[in-house]
Amino acid sequence: MSGVMKRMGMIFRAKANKALDRAEDPRETLDYSYQKQLELLQKVRRGVADVATSRKRLELQLNQLQGQSAKLEDQGRKALALGREDLAREALSRRASLQQQVSDLEVQHQTLQGEEEKLTLAAQRLQAKVDAFRTKKETIKATYTAAQAQTRIAESFSGISEEMSDVGLAIQRAEDKTAQLQARAGAIDELLASGALDDQSGLARDDIQTELDRLSGGTDVELELQRMKAELAGGPSAQQQSIEGGAPGTGQQPQTQHRFDKQ
Repeated sequence: MSGVMKRMGMIFRAKANKALDRAEDPRETLDYSYQKQLELLQKVRRGVADVATSRKRLELQLNQLQGQSAKLEDQGRKALALGREDLAREALSRRASLQQQVSDLEVQHQTLQGEEEKLTLAAQRLQAKVDAFRTKKETIKATYTAAQAQTRIAESFSGISEEMSDVGLAIQRAEDKTAQLQARAGAIDELLASGALDDQSGLARDDIQTELDRLSGGTDVELELQRMKAELAGGPSAQQQSIEGGAPGTGQQPQTQHRFDKQ
């Protein structure tokens, strides 16, 4: 049972593969692949834009923190000039904390800038591949369309296309039916001539006339046979007797003999 199921599965997959192969259009497959590549390129570009946005936000934060750091440094100088060492120390302490934040943001900024450059390079390479694929796709589609048209034209001229095959089968069936009808008509004519089949049209002769025609045909044959015998005998008297007196034993009149000789 396991072997039978495996065989059935293989047959089903083979038939499904054949059906899919017939239904598949390479041009549609190429267009679908190109569409998927465009979607991937769009995702990469969106990633580049997101990284660039994050980098720009960090730059704004860095500028803001650097501005605050510069302000605290200036405040520390002014406090120290006024003899307020405590205020100067507080300003410098806050500036040191801001500098640590600035350092952290600068590291993040460099990381984002590196990621942005990588994604930008990847987007450019992907764009080049998509452009090359588009050119190749259009070339393959044009070649396939031309080959398909040439194949259809060749099939039409050679008569091997499905439409021409159907026409050929129809012609063959018509010829077969015509031959069958001709054979049937010939058979019916032979049966009517032999009397085996009655002619319902009333045009056929009755059995008496048929018998008279048969006897008349036999008499003509006998007369011809007697005439040939007389000619072979070579005697003028025999030939004259054949012409004037008629064949012996036939009971025919000379006038009937003259009619046969003229025939």
